[in-house]
Formats: sequence, structure tokens, C-alpha cells
Amino acid sequence: MQDHDIQKLADAIRERREELGLSASEVARRAKIAKGTITRLELGQIGSPRMDNLRSIADVLQIPLTNLLAESRVLRGSDLPTLQPYLRTKFKNMPESAVREIEEHFKAVATRHGIDTTSGPAPGEDE
Repeated sequence: MQDHDIQKLADAIRERREELGLSASEVARRAKIAKGTITRLELGQIGSPRMDNLRSIADVLQIPLTNLLAESRVLRGSDLPTLQPYLRTKFKNMPESAVREIEEHFKAVATRHGIDTTSGPAPGEDE
């Protein structure tokens, strides 16, 4: 993970914690991890945080882990699934015809707004 990614993750965790009015100690207690881990994460001192710790923290902060990683730019747009596998995973009972319909509608709206749905952002565009 690059330094700016580490800092964005640190900021995202701290900002969400403060938004919820939680102390670092309380997040650590609820996540069942050491308070020092939370503190070091928020200071950007952990270059490769453990995914199980991040998942526990995200649960305490009441945000999906993927949102935390995407918003902090740890996950890049190219790391995210396309709409079809996302819908199939998120909505397991959704009929295939509904998945196709949503995908077609999404492409039509994106095209109308001049968005190319066949590729992600160029390097640095989503920074």
C-alpha cells in the first residue's frame, strides 16, 4: 500500500469513528483488537493492515468493508467487480433477466452522460 493510500485509510477510519462519537478505545473493544492497533492505523503507521482487523473495524463503524477500502482508495476502480457479478452476489435471488435489464439501463444512462463503461479511470484520475 502506498503512503497516500495508508493516510486516506487512516483518515477514513478516524473520521467515521468521530462521526459516530466513539473513542479509539471503544472501537478497539468492540472490534476485539488492541487499542494500539486502532491508534496506529489512524496515524497511518500500519502499512499493510490485516484484513480481519479492517473487517472488524468496519463492522464497528457500521460501514461495509468494501466501502471503507474504496473510499480510502485502497481499492481502485479496476479492483471492483463489474455490475453483473456485483448484482449476482449482492442480490442472490435476482433473476438473470433483471440483472440484464439493470445492466442495460446502466449502460444507457452512462452513455447518455458520456461515460465509457468498458474501462475504468486512467491512472491518477480517481485520486
